[in-house]
Amino acid sequence: MPECTAPSAAAPAREQRLNCSVAARCGGCQLTRMTYRQQLAHKQALVEKLLAPYCPVELILGMTNPFHYRNKVHAALGVDKRGMPLSGVYAAGTHRIVPVKRCLIEDERASRIIQTIVELLPAFKLRVYNEYTGRGFLRHVLIRTGWHTGEILVVLVASSLEFPGKRAFVAELRQRHPEITSLVLNQNDRHTSMVLGRRETVLFGPGYLEDMLCGKRFRISPQSFYQVNAQQAEVLYQTAIELAGFTGEETVLDAYCGTGTIGLCASDHIRRLIGVELNPDAVRDARENAQRNGVANAEFICEDAGRFMTRLAKQKQAPDVVIMDPPRAGSDMPFLRSLLALAPKRVVYVSCNPETLARDVAVLCAGGYRAEKTVPVDMFPWTEHVETVVLLSKGEIDSKKVRVEFSLEDMDMSGFQKGATYEQIKAYVLEKFELKVSSLYISQIKRKCGLDVGQNYNLSKKENAKVPKCPPEKEAAIMDALKYFQMIM
Repeated sequence: MPECTAPSAAAPAREQRLNCSVAARCGGCQLTRMTYRQQLAHKQALVEKLLAPYCPVELILGMTNPFHYRNKVHAALGVDKRGMPLSGVYAAGTHRIVPVKRCLIEDERASRIIQTIVELLPAFKLRVYNEYTGRGFLRHVLIRTGWHTGEILVVLVASSLEFPGKRAFVAELRQRHPEITSLVLNQNDRHTSMVLGRRETVLFGPGYLEDMLCGKRFRISPQSFYQVNAQQAEVLYQTAIELAGFTGEETVLDAYCGTGTIGLCASDHIRRLIGVELNPDAVRDARENAQRNGVANAEFICEDAGRFMTRLAKQKQAPDVVIMDPPRAGSDMPFLRSLLALAPKRVVYVSCNPETLARDVAVLCAGGYRAEKTVPVDMFPWTEHVETVVLLSKGEIDSKKVRVEFSLEDMDMSGFQKGATYEQIKAYVLEKFELKVSSLYISQIKRKCGLDVGQNYNLSKKENAKVPKCPPEKEAAIMDALKYFQMIM
C-alpha cells in the first residue's frame, strides 16, 4: 500500500517538501511540489493581488510545523484485488479509493487507529460495504481529535446499527488504542455521497469529544462543525480579535456565527455578544457552548442575519462591531445591503476564499467603508486554500451620497444576480453537506420552487429524453442553499 514519506527532521520546516507518492491521484494537496516557504509566498501573492488595491496586506501567518495538522480524518473503505479490506481516500472527482496508510497532513494517532480497524475486520468477519451492490457492513471511518485535550472520537459509519460481535470488537480496539475516549456507530444506509447518516448509537464514552480554543472549551460531536486545524484556528481568531481593537465596551454582532466559536472566543474582550445563525442545530450548539464556558454576556438567535440586521437598523440599534465569516461562496447582496444599512463602526470579515472576499470588500468600500488591514492565515498547508481577515471601518461619507454611489449602474454586481449564482450554490452545498451538485440538479429544484432557471438550463425538448432526477439528499441540500441565499422562504 502506498505510503507517504516523512520529511527529514534535519531540514527547517519551511524548506521541506511533502514527499507523497499518491499526491497526484489523491488531489487533496495541490502544492506538494513547493517547499513550505514557497507555498507561503504563493498564497501571499494571491491575497496581495486581490486585496492590495484596497488596503495593506500583512505577512501571512504560517505554521512552525505544517504536518499532521488535520484533526478530522475520514477514511473510505474498500477491498483490494484479493478481496482484503483497505483504507484510503477517494481519487479527485471519483469514488475510486487511493490506498493510503499514512497521510502527512492528518493526525498520526488517527492514521494508526484506522489501520488497526482495517486489520481487525477479517478477524471479526466484518465485510466492507459495496456501494454498487448495497451489501456489506462498514463504509467509512471518521476520527476527530482534540488539539489541546488529546481526546479522540472514533466514528464507525456502517450500513446498519446491528453490529455482530460489537462488544468483542470494541474491547479489542480499546485494548490496542487506550487513547480512544469515545466510540460511535453511525448508520448510513442510503445511496449517497454523504459520509454520515442521521442515526447513531454510542458504543463507548460520551459520544463526543471536547477541545479548547483560545481558552474556551467546545463540545464536538460527529456532526459538529469544527476547524480542522485547531492550532491555526487559534491564530485566526486571535488575529480577528486583535484587528477589532476591542476596549471591553463593545456590543458585537457575530453574523454567520455557526456554533459560536469566534464570538465566544471574543466574549472576554467585549460587553455584549449577539450571535445570529439560520441553522437551528448550530444555534443550539452555540448556546450549549456558551453555557459550558460560563459566558453570560452572549445570546444566540436563530434567524437570517441579513433580516436581523435590517430590523436593528430600523430600530437604530447598531452594534459597534460586526464579525462575519460566510461560506466559500462569500456573502450575498441582501446581507451586504443590510450591513450597510446597519452601519457598524467596524467590520471584521473572516474568509476562506480571497476571491469572494475581494468582491464583497469592493461592495462595502463602495458603500462607505474603508479597508484598513488584511492578514492572511495559512490554515491548510500544502493546499491552495488560505484564510484571510480584513478589518473595515466606517468612513466619513454622507448617508445620502452612499445611497447614490451604491446604485451606480457600472458597478459589477454579477456575483449577486438573482440571489446567488449556480457556482455559489454549488460551493455552499459542497462546504456544508460535502455534496457535489450539478447545474442540472440546481435548475430542477429552482424550477420546482418557481424560480427562473435561465436559458442555458432548460430541459431538453427531445422526445423521450433521459434526464437524471435530483436525488432526495441533494434536493434537500439545494433547498437549504436557496433559503440561505434568500431565494425562497
